[in-house]
Amino acid sequence: MVMVELKGLHTVKAKGRTYYYAWRGGPAITGEPGTPQFQASYNEAVESKSAPDSNRFRSLVIRYKASKDYKELADSTRRNWGPWLDRISDHFGDLRIAQFDRPEKIRPFIRKWRGGYAETPRAADYGMQVLSRVLSYAVDPLGKIATNPCEGIKQLYSGSRAEIIWTDADIAHLKATCSAEVAHAVDLAAHTGLRVGDLIRLSWSHVGEDAIVITTGKSRHRREAVIPLYQALRDVLARIPRHSPVILTSSKKRPWVKDGLGSSFVKAKQEAWPDGENLNFHDLRGTAATKFYIAGLTEREIAEIMAWDEDQVAKIIRRYVSRGAAIKERIRKLDEARKRT
Repeated sequence: MVMVELKGLHTVKAKGRTYYYAWRGGPAITGEPGTPQFQASYNEAVESKSAPDSNRFRSLVIRYKASKDYKELADSTRRNWGPWLDRISDHFGDLRIAQFDRPEKIRPFIRKWRGGYAETPRAADYGMQVLSRVLSYAVDPLGKIATNPCEGIKQLYSGSRAEIIWTDADIAHLKATCSAEVAHAVDLAAHTGLRVGDLIRLSWSHVGEDAIVITTGKSRHRREAVIPLYQALRDVLARIPRHSPVILTSSKKRPWVKDGLGSSFVKAKQEAWPDGENLNFHDLRGTAATKFYIAGLTEREIAEIMAWDEDQVAKIIRRYVSRGAAIKERIRKLDEARKRT
């Protein structure tokens, strides 16, 4: 009978008999060594060791990673969340899931973990966002805990970009020193509200007679942004030379890659504002939303243009549209109502 060497197998001899265990302190292996029964018993023991205890937090992370919710996230989101899920699993993995069902007891541990990233508050808040999503998944659909203990824990990062948008003067200042290629990207972003990933793949074929229609990467191409071709946007497109089927190209007349446009924009901003300026490329999305809102478009119309969820559009408008713009729009509506009466 051939005895296959099995990793970790522990042997104990007592009273003239030999006993086999999957590992020291592990479960006993049944059957005679070298038989299929023995091999199957050993494999089952090893698998039970590697499989996570379904009552431990680590199992929640594994189930969330395998879930439809996680798989439907944008590729970029999953790339960013993956390392955080590993850190969260390493830190909380051995805790029992039931411990997270006692918010007053577990919150100090969560705050302590977050405190390890206190020097980078935005990163700390990002980690909390990922942890909160796992715990929300434990609430529904898993039903493992009753409430999410992350709720009620305030963010560390106090800076808000809610009212930060590019003014026409800001854009003109940047364009005075940046390359034509970066200027085209900034103009197109400010007039469409598209994210960088969608901008760099926007093709001339997406431009119809009356609108630009493109599926959005953030939605994994399940939603469409439908942007009317108003005159200012037509003027922007008319200024962009056609070097490629893709609208935006680099100085080499080739389509941008995301990191390429990002690094070129950062260099252009540093040149325009050597002392620094609190404006990001993503803030151009808010600039577009502001333009649409001031123009009198409804929240439903803006949601369709920017491929946002209609039931969330009011919240998103509050985030991206400056307070001043919102107040001016309300004044306009009140003045119109007064004229009608």
